[in-house]
Amino acid sequence: MDYMQKAWFYNEYGPRAVLQYGDFPVPQLGDTQVLVRVRAAALNPVDFKLRNGVFKDTGLEFPVVPGCDVAGVIVDEGDNVSMFSKGDEVYGNIQSFNTVGPKQYGTLTQYTAVEESLIALKPENMSFEEAASFPLALQTAQEGFDRAKFQRGQTVFIVGGEGGVGSLAIQLANSSPHPRAEFYIVTPSGSNLERLRSYIECEKLKPVIDPTGPYAFSNVMEAFKHLESGRARGKVVISPID
Repeated sequence: MDYMQKAWFYNEYGPRAVLQYGDFPVPQLGDTQVLVRVRAAALNPVDFKLRNGVFKDTGLEFPVVPGCDVAGVIVDEGDNVSMFSKGDEVYGNIQSFNTVGPKQYGTLTQYTAVEESLIALKPENMSFEEAASFPLALQTAQEGFDRAKFQRGQTVFIVGGEGGVGSLAIQLANSSPHPRAEFYIVTPSGSNLERLRSYIECEKLKPVIDPTGPYAFSNVMEAFKHLESGRARGKVVISPID
């Protein structure tokens, strides 16, 4: 028997108008997955680029629930989950575009399934909204510095400093252990989020949430409209998700 939930989804590629809100099955769990009750999610440009057909050749099946970033509470776990338990407050980027391709189930939904290796415990000093704003942007910034072997005492030029990635890259540049240009697709990892926990908890890294939000779950269309306008400053967050 399929249990149903509310979600945003689309059945074809296209503009915002293809987004629908309605009933959607709660995902079945794999052995190493947890089921997260979504308390907050955040939008990223890749969400509308995917909806516009950037990944058409990946064999993604419709309907698709958009969303990468999530913060919430674990309500169920697969048989082989070892790092987390029911009731844990977690956050992470659930999409791994450079390995298996985009998932059919994203984060703009009441419940989502995610591999335990992609999430981390939510820092205690952060709200769910703040935590949801971090994962994809923070991991993108951190991986960029890792690949460039950026060291203390060096100088880095950051383009787009008001955006989700740029605003965190500036903070990391002032906090992370010769810049160069390289194309890469971020590799999501819960262990990378854990690695940055101390910087978050001592507030060297602070969330930058677009001042127009958070947007209510019922107002996702407006949230996408603002993100796609190019005027967002920081992350566009969706919360509460009722």
